[in-house]
Amino acid sequence: MAVPGFTWAQIVRLGLVQTALGAVVVLMTSTINRVMVVELALPAIVPGGLVALHYAVQVLRPRWGYGSDVGGRRTPWIVGGMAALTLGGFGAAVATALCEVDRAAGLALAILSFLTVGMGAGAAGTSLLVLLATGVEARRRGAAATIVWVMMIAGFAITAPLAGHFLDPFSGARLVAVSGTVSAIAFAVACLAVLGIEPRRPESNGTAPERKPPFLQVLARVWAEPQSRRFTVFIFVAMLAYSAQELILEPFAGLVFAMSPGVTTKLAGLQHGGVLAGMLFVAGVTMGIGGPVLGSLKLWTAIGCAGSGAALLGIAGGGLVGPDFPLRVLVFALGLFNGIFAVAAIGSMMGLAGAGGDAERGTRMGVWGAAQGVAFGTGGFLGTVAVDLARLVMPEPVHAYAAVFTAEALLFVAATIIATRVEHAAETRIPRARRGAAFLQFEPHF
Repeated sequence: MAVPGFTWAQIVRLGLVQTALGAVVVLMTSTINRVMVVELALPAIVPGGLVALHYAVQVLRPRWGYGSDVGGRRTPWIVGGMAALTLGGFGAAVATALCEVDRAAGLALAILSFLTVGMGAGAAGTSLLVLLATGVEARRRGAAATIVWVMMIAGFAITAPLAGHFLDPFSGARLVAVSGTVSAIAFAVACLAVLGIEPRRPESNGTAPERKPPFLQVLARVWAEPQSRRFTVFIFVAMLAYSAQELILEPFAGLVFAMSPGVTTKLAGLQHGGVLAGMLFVAGVTMGIGGPVLGSLKLWTAIGCAGSGAALLGIAGGGLVGPDFPLRVLVFALGLFNGIFAVAAIGSMMGLAGAGGDAERGTRMGVWGAAQGVAFGTGGFLGTVAVDLARLVMPEPVHAYAAVFTAEALLFVAATIIATRVEHAAETRIPRARRGAAFLQFEPHF
């Protein structure tokens, strides 16, 4: 089905779905996490395990994507996913308040709620990316990926301080009220954002609709295709490396460079600023400024991975140099290359989703979304475990952290190699005038 390209206004509207999604998720991962550990005095493993459940259920993304393929429309899955997400977010707040009077019942409801959040985020997020992949021109994919991800970060940034303001003085009832308000607003924003934005399917002229093959058959076909499988492995390896440093960089700065909690928090902000700068850079270059070579998302995916690995090696070596090492420069560089890799990979994902035609877009995006979600959840956990194990056998903390950062850098090197080996059909047939960011073009019948 030929779909006219989305305008910038429509891309921003779809980005509002990510804003709504981020607004709900930030309460789960920050506010509710803190309340469970501090106010309820629960072991940190409890919220950690609940967040892990949210990531584990991402393995169902291919099934949600297949469901949208069968129906031929993505909007119902976005709306349904957001309904589950917001209901689960509200349920998590109720569960946290319930823990004050009945811990067993509260934790049981929390498990159900976090699972619901994971399924809702998977269904809505997968179908949103498929809709973008269908309707965004190749040269706009990098910019579109930047817009929707920056808008998700905006959801974090806006919701967290506002929720914090209305939560004081804290009580379980206030938490439920704030969460319910955020969930209701997020769902309304998402529904209004997608209202009427997806083009209608052409009439069938009375012919019987094509019968879709079973899910497992489609999944096997997607996995059997070498480029799809290779891209899945790339996403898993790259996101494993990307997330493994998330929970250990600030402790490293505190232990090795004697930075205070306030200074390490600023360090994390510097890294996130680098991520934003990297995303905006790729968006600008791939919109045509870079031409047919520097406008290639494939090139920037590889550069982002390689640069991230180099920055991690620099951080590992910097710990051995001592306090005079310019750690902030390397942390900003790590964020910069992380942002370059992330937005280029998302743009790449949009293009590759069309390799099997409309009938497989959702399933393909679901496979890659599952790889991303599982790798992200696993990477954060393995990074902390690797540091603890390394400290058991190494005399100084600096050596343990250096070893783990080096291992993460090697993962990024492996991701770089895999990224350069993902071939993209029909690139040579793209007119030069349209190749600015189009390394992912495919013939319609492919």
